[in-house]
Amino acid sequence: MKILVTGGCGFIGSNFIRYIAAKYPTYKITNLDKLTYAGNLENLKDIAHLKNYNFIKGDICDENVVDKLAKVNDVVINFAAESHVDRSIKNSRDFLRTNVHGVDVILGAVRNNKIKRYIQISTDEVYGSILFGSAKEEDALKPNSPYAASKASADLLCRAYFKTFNLPVIITRSSNNFGPYQYPEKVIPLFITNLLENKKVPLYGDGLNERDWLFVLDNVRAIDLVLHKGKIGQIYNIGIGKEIANLKLTKILLDSLGKTKKMVKYVVDRLGHDRRYSIDNKKIVKLGWQPNYDFQTAISLTIRWYKENKSWWKKFKKS
Repeated sequence: MKILVTGGCGFIGSNFIRYIAAKYPTYKITNLDKLTYAGNLENLKDIAHLKNYNFIKGDICDENVVDKLAKVNDVVINFAAESHVDRSIKNSRDFLRTNVHGVDVILGAVRNNKIKRYIQISTDEVYGSILFGSAKEEDALKPNSPYAASKASADLLCRAYFKTFNLPVIITRSSNNFGPYQYPEKVIPLFITNLLENKKVPLYGDGLNERDWLFVLDNVRAIDLVLHKGKIGQIYNIGIGKEIANLKLTKILLDSLGKTKKMVKYVVDRLGHDRRYSIDNKKIVKLGWQPNYDFQTAISLTIRWYKENKSWWKKFKKS
């Protein structure tokens, strides 16, 4: 199999490439990444020497580059995205360009070439705030941030290309990921690295917003399963189904790093801050997936990684 991974130098993409390269040494993996602030070649330096891995610097909005690569690959998996909600609130333009126009470019290349499967990596945020129960794959999309709206738009484009052109499209929507190589603007790596530097952690509002935290290695296993066994035209929610309030998450991190609540700084809540995310995962479970990591084990592994890789994240926090 020849796989084109877009955005493979980012957090989830790099973890996916490392996993696939180890599990399927006969697969050929091409990584197309623009190397924006959150894309980092160091994320894959440990496998850069492998014969079945190739990196190309490029933009998914470049039709010529994407079409050229689609011609020589069997599968396209799109991780490329602007993904930080706060940045999307300040300026949505880059989010619309990459997350919507970029996906349209990829879909055009999939249509023009003999791609057997296209997987769009999406997010549970497209469902909006879920106050009761859990969102199912067929539920209406109600995004509440420019970031979530851009991802919902991409999902709808994928659906339209599947319906209109019968393209081999599959969508995965995961809950909040965490783990090694996550850029320290997201809450878990930000809080861990702040506490390691003996800095306070900024907690939004009353801290009662709830998220379903998914260890990144469990997510890439689910995407691998969808790649090989997922049904064309389907959407798969990927989540644990155990929501944790931000206040509780903060206490877990404080306790794990030997800090007290004095290290918490309450800040003005984010505009349009979704109260709760929750997704129904029965469909991916039925396909054969189960998480390998409970939250406490995964958070301990994550904290250890950031402790052991200070040289990786310190340069980002200086910028």
